Amino acid sequence: MKTDSQLQHDVMEELRWDPMVDHTEIGVSASAGVVTLSGIVQSFSQKDAAERATKRVRGVKAIAEELTVRLPRQRQNADAEIAKRITDVLGWNTLVPDDCVQVKVEKGYVTLTGCVDWNYQSIAARDAVAKISGVVGIRNEIQIKATPASGDVRQLIEEAIKRLAALDAAEIEVKAEGHKVRLYGRVHSWAERRAAENAAWSAAGVNEVVNNIVVTV
Repeated sequence: MKTDSQLQHDVMEELRWDPMVDHTEIGVSASAGVVTLSGIVQSFSQKDAAERATKRVRGVKAIAEELTVRLPRQRQNADAEIAKRITDVLGWNTLVPDDCVQVKVEKGYVTLTGCVDWNYQSIAARDAVAKISGVVGIRNEIQIKATPASGDVRQLIEEAIKRLAALDAAEIEVKAEGHKVRLYGRVHSWAERRAAENAAWSAAGVNEVVNNIVVTV
């Protein structure tokens, strides 16, 4: 198991390695596998990239993300301009259904609301907004429709997890309560944890997934 100083060093090196991250004003601390990111980044997309880079590092069990987006003065845009850019980008995105997502912008903070059929559509909307200049924060409140379930949701998800080569299905427990699914167990990386969650979201009839899977090393 890595020491706190080793984990801190590895995260800092991964941030330096990632060309999408300006690491110069990011602070990193580590304690028992929990990594805290603090400091300033110049765009929301950099904030996302820093978090993704940290998740790639072996030994990271959890992330406390305390980064602040501080836009350069020349890139501070009016909310109306940001909102227009967002609606244009969502309109062009083939993964986001037309007229299903509403946008609110206040001082650069974006709130997404509405209702879509699948979770990947909500993720696509959020990821598209994250790349827009002027955005300093996102609250994704898009709802997933409660579509009729096809068969035993729990069984379908368990079978999907078994098909994933990267996952040990025996380490993951699935509990389904109507349209809500809870995942429990242990995996060895954030990628495995995310893969299990994606498998749960892919079952028809699921509109909420609570991921309680723990990342261990």
